[in-house]
Amino acid sequence: MTGPLAAADPAAGGGYFDAYAAVGLLAVVGVLFVAVSFTANRLLRPVVYSPEKLLTYECGVDPVGGDWAHTQIRYYIYAFLYVIFAVDSIYLFPWATVFAAAGFGMATLVEMFVFIGFLAVGLLYAWKKGVLEWT
Repeated sequence: MTGPLAAADPAAGGGYFDAYAAVGLLAVVGVLFVAVSFTANRLLRPVVYSPEKLLTYECGVDPVGGDWAHTQIRYYIYAFLYVIFAVDSIYLFPWATVFAAAGFGMATLVEMFVFIGFLAVGLLYAWKKGVLEWT
C-alpha cells in the first residue's frame, strides 16, 4: 500500500509513535492554554490591596470575634456514612454486570452478600452507638 493511506495506518509501517502524535499535540495545547490563561490573568488584573480585601471571608459572614469555633462531630459522621454507602453503590453496579455473565453466578452472589453483610454490621454498630440520632 502506498500513498497517503499507508502513512495513516500504523500497522502498515507508519511507526509506533505516530499513533500518539494527536495525544501529544493535545497535551501540549492544553499546557499552553493553561500557561497563557494564567499569564493573561496576572497581566490584566487590577492589583489594589485594601484592609477589607485582606480579611478572612467565608460565605458572606463577617469575621467577628475569635478565630476558634466549635464544630459538631456529628456532621462528619453523617458525611462519612454517606461516603461509605456511595462507595457501596459504586461497587454494586459493576457487580450486577458480572453477575449477569455466564459462569459467575453463585460466586459473585456470595461475595456480594459478604460485602453487604460487612456494611450492615457497620450500620448496625453506628445505630447501636446512637450516632444516627440527630438530637
